[in-house]
Amino acid sequence: LRFADADRPASEALLPAVLALLEEQGLRVEALDAFAVSIGPGSFTGLRIGVATVKGLAFGAGAVVAPVPTLAALAAKGAAVAASGQVVAALDARRGEVYAAAYDGRDLLAAPAWGPAVLTPAELAPRLRAAPVPPLVVGDGVAVLEPALGRALGAQVRWLAPPEGTPDAAWVGRIGAAVLAAGGAIAPAALAPAYVRRAEAEVRRTGARFEPA
Repeated sequence: LRFADADRPASEALLPAVLALLEEQGLRVEALDAFAVSIGPGSFTGLRIGVATVKGLAFGAGAVVAPVPTLAALAAKGAAVAASGQVVAALDARRGEVYAAAYDGRDLLAAPAWGPAVLTPAELAPRLRAAPVPPLVVGDGVAVLEPALGRALGAQVRWLAPPEGTPDAAWVGRIGAAVLAAGGAIAPAALAPAYVRRAEAEVRRTGARFEPA
């Protein structure tokens, strides 16, 4: 595992970090059969950089790609730390909202019970109450949700904030390996970010706030 230089923009730091990691392992890009990448939701710029970088590397290597929903990787990390039952991955989407999806902590490759969606705390509360056992909410979205919902929901919800509740590349890799084993690889040409919420320019152009499901 290697971390890119935090003092440099991701557009400058990501590819050198990947190539340095390969060099440490004595590998060339052309030797790789598959890549895994987090496809979102999340930062528009970060997703574009990550997807474009992996798409270029995969094209060059003649490799396939395992697209990994960011919330699925986050839920998997949360499930490994402290989960039984439902895991709700929640990332801060700004504007008092979160990106969220609910996963079965025992089968993280299964389709989420709901989501991904952009929700306010008030919109998410009924979904948390409806879980058959107290769900685990994991991610930096906890900072948005717990102050608004913690008192009202009480023991109906468990919370796992950063640093444990932080997405990381290791879990993207683990989920990516499972996606590949399940036959979920795609060609690099088919790889695209899953933004969920459209950028403001797209909202103005299309009149629609969210991407098609």
